[in-house]
Amino acid sequence: MKINNFLELRDFQKIIIENETIELDEVLLNRVNASFQFLKEFSKNKVIYGVNTGFGPMAQFKISDEDTHQLQYNLIRSHSSGIGNPLPADEVKACMLARLNTLSLGNSGVHESVVFLLKELINRNVTPLIFEHGGVGASGDLVQLAHLALVLIGEGEVFYKGERKSTKEVFEIEGLEPIKVEIREGLALMNGTSVMSGIGIVNAYKANQLTSISIKLSCAINEIVQAYDDHLSEALNGTKLHAGQQKIAAKMREYLSDSKLIRKRADHLYTHFEEQEKVFKEKVQEYYSLRCVPQILGPVLDTLEYTEKVLENEINSANDNPIIDVEGQHVYHGGNFHGDYISLEMDKLKIVVTKLTMLAERQLNYLLNSKINEILPPFVNLGKLGFNFGMQGVQFTATSTTAESQMLSNSMYVHSIPNNNDNQDIVSMGTNAAVICRKVIENAFEVLAIEAITIIQAIEYLDFKDKVSSSTRELYDEIRKIIPAFSNDMIMYPYLEEVKKYLKTM
Repeated sequence: MKINNFLELRDFQKIIIENETIELDEVLLNRVNASFQFLKEFSKNKVIYGVNTGFGPMAQFKISDEDTHQLQYNLIRSHSSGIGNPLPADEVKACMLARLNTLSLGNSGVHESVVFLLKELINRNVTPLIFEHGGVGASGDLVQLAHLALVLIGEGEVFYKGERKSTKEVFEIEGLEPIKVEIREGLALMNGTSVMSGIGIVNAYKANQLTSISIKLSCAINEIVQAYDDHLSEALNGTKLHAGQQKIAAKMREYLSDSKLIRKRADHLYTHFEEQEKVFKEKVQEYYSLRCVPQILGPVLDTLEYTEKVLENEINSANDNPIIDVEGQHVYHGGNFHGDYISLEMDKLKIVVTKLTMLAERQLNYLLNSKINEILPPFVNLGKLGFNFGMQGVQFTATSTTAESQMLSNSMYVHSIPNNNDNQDIVSMGTNAAVICRKVIENAFEVLAIEAITIIQAIEYLDFKDKVSSSTRELYDEIRKIIPAFSNDMIMYPYLEEVKKYLKTM
């Protein structure tokens, strides 16, 4: 893929998920070089933050010409201070691509060697060691991006072919040369939102998967109870003017179009009504977790689509400081590094993913509780009641995991703590928000895996596999390849993990 200007999230997916390689367009390189040459001339005999001044609250100190290059190295090394778990490789790769893209806009004044080396690291799947903990997300992802910059100057550590190695060793193997600081490469690399954006892009991709899975599982459970179809109808959902709700309902109608189990209300309650019947044997309406799926998942989809738009805007924006304006022949000082846009979206995304998880947990409970579904044995137990346990044990896992996500859904966006000698007196905590959102997404996959196995067991008990929709039958067949129908109790955790992995491929 040739990179020139605007990157869409689909482009990230091709590069990060599908391992498509990238090339740098000549127009892009000309833009980078023009920005670099302009800054080199413009910064002579002027005070430019981060070029010939200290950083943050130390910006009042003038740096002598002979120390300006060393200043950048000092910044990178001193801020390589992260700790905790390393970020996953896909998130780091997304971070590198986001940083390459924003530095390529021609507003950062970096030498072309920076974008060249970033391109090579991405194409060769060399991912810098970047830790979860460190950034407050206001002067950008300073600490996390320092670890990226550290690798670009040939220091620090990377993950290479599944192993954690020194950057120097890997560069020697791959024949790569570290960059040399020319003007402000250290600050330009560190002073941006690319880590929170990279994590956010991976989160959005996985949240899309979860939404699709949740729709399919919701369709399957409606089939299991032979629900009426009017709550999915275009007529009903069209009376509520939310695009997400209407899209979810349309998708459910598509998935259920060939089901032999979904019923028409007119066939059962409108045309064959017996007046003498005072208490209806069958439910007139389903529980909310079955009947209100478009209304519950609709806001999830709307939020996700807006989050994707914000992410796309951010990765195609200049988000460091100062901003180099070649056309206007000026350098502007400001705060484009502030991560509030991403922080807020990550909070919103984790909230709706938690709600999606809560929906799955309630649907699971419906299937497990024979007193409310009235068609299945307790805990969908296909063995001997009282002697075997069915899905009883895994419900504890689903409930506790859902509860953790509910707690994690408290906002990071409003948890600003002043730091940096109060220079950074209000911050975004965007990277923290993105990392916590990722945790909530992982939790959702675990709960949906438990629900999926339960649904398949229920289909087994009811002998509905030849009556369900083709969408549900595909799900049934794939999960049955992983876990057989069981009546005797089994050790469940290996199956949960394998079904979770399968869901991540959907």
